[in-house]
Amino acid sequence: MGHLLRPTSTLPSFRRTSPRLKLSQVPATGKTGKLSLEPFCVFAYFVPLEEVVRSVRYSPRFFGIRAMKSVVFGSMLAGALGAAGALLIRDAWQQAPVQAQDLFAPPAPAVSGPAPRAVPQPLPTLPREAAADPLAEFTPEERVNIAVYENCNRGVVNISTKVVTESLFFDIPSEGAGSGSVIDQAGHILTNLHVIDDAQEIQVTLFDGETYTATLIGKDPTNDVAVIKIEAPAESLFPIYFGDSTKLKVGQAVFAIGNPFGLERTLTTGIVSSLNRSLPGRSGRAMKSMIQIDAAINPGNSGGPLIDSRGRLIGMNTAIASKTGQNTGVGFAIPVATIARVVPQLIERGAVVRPDIGIARVYQTEAGLLIAALTGGGPAEKAGLRGPQMIRQRRRQGPFTVESQKLDLSAADMIIGVNGERIKTADDFLAIIESHPPGSEVTLTIVREKQEYDVRVRLGLARD
Repeated sequence: MGHLLRPTSTLPSFRRTSPRLKLSQVPATGKTGKLSLEPFCVFAYFVPLEEVVRSVRYSPRFFGIRAMKSVVFGSMLAGALGAAGALLIRDAWQQAPVQAQDLFAPPAPAVSGPAPRAVPQPLPTLPREAAADPLAEFTPEERVNIAVYENCNRGVVNISTKVVTESLFFDIPSEGAGSGSVIDQAGHILTNLHVIDDAQEIQVTLFDGETYTATLIGKDPTNDVAVIKIEAPAESLFPIYFGDSTKLKVGQAVFAIGNPFGLERTLTTGIVSSLNRSLPGRSGRAMKSMIQIDAAINPGNSGGPLIDSRGRLIGMNTAIASKTGQNTGVGFAIPVATIARVVPQLIERGAVVRPDIGIARVYQTEAGLLIAALTGGGPAEKAGLRGPQMIRQRRRQGPFTVESQKLDLSAADMIIGVNGERIKTADDFLAIIESHPPGSEVTLTIVREKQEYDVRVRLGLARD
């Protein structure tokens, strides 16, 4: 019948015509893939009965029925043991994927005494020079974000207001909230006018949680800018220094810090989306040169600082374009160039001193600004500028003579430029005029009777 667990070289008397079970062909489902026992090839041979009879017939060692029974029984026993051994090896491999050589390795010697404890492996750590730098594990962009926040967040304050509105029968109290920036150690705080306007009480909370009552120092309704002041220790005040908004570029990274929904000193990031935007102002005039950003701004951010990557103030967050009142990725900030021109006057005088050119009203046309009305005795009239002329006309209607007046616009001067710079809108004209102090001179380019002339005008002092 066959011999089991013997190398093939020890079976020369049998022909290898019978089917055999090769252990290397048993599939394995372990992680190591298919089991291969080629270095330890073991075969189980099953010899048919006729081959045993043939061996008895021609071999002197096998004779008699007794000898044949022994051979048959031995072959059957060897075949059964071989098949059982192969199945046991296959089941053991499927239960635990081990290396082939481990199946035939001698058993490990027994170890007396308690089992050895597992030695904990040390966790990977940063190099010593990297561990010394607390920002070593952050990217360069993250380092900038962290540095800007750590340098500026203590200069951002939370402003809460109380407003009492009078009604017919009783007063209705209400509360508001916004943000502000510390601009000096004297306690001056920069914010939007709409944050504190008409407030009976203004409370300012610093980074350390201390709250102080603030007083209004000055306001500029035209630019929605206000300055308030608190009496706080100088060591608790961390001013945010002014930058330069005239050098901003679209795509430049910006950082907004404020108190949206009462969440103090929240940082959001974004870029400059556009420059020189115009927004309707509180006084009816457009706010010029606004910075458009995509950093998240929500209710409570108004009055907070807009900061560049060097931690300098480049604007004051003021408004968002939204139909729901929540952030939509379109925010606007007042440029620091406007703030730097307005704030010193608010601290010194409580109001902005603006120049007056003496032109009360203009018509905006495609050709330029047509003077519609002059202030009597004002700088423009003194300089010889002309407005519309009133023409009196008489005509007879039956027995009566009727007098009428007609405004002749063709007699008015058309302003097309200031100091050599062409203008197209009234806001452009006012922006240039207000960039000069009272008492200075400007040169207006006008068209009169189809001829261009340059007229010098000395600016006066505007009165609110």
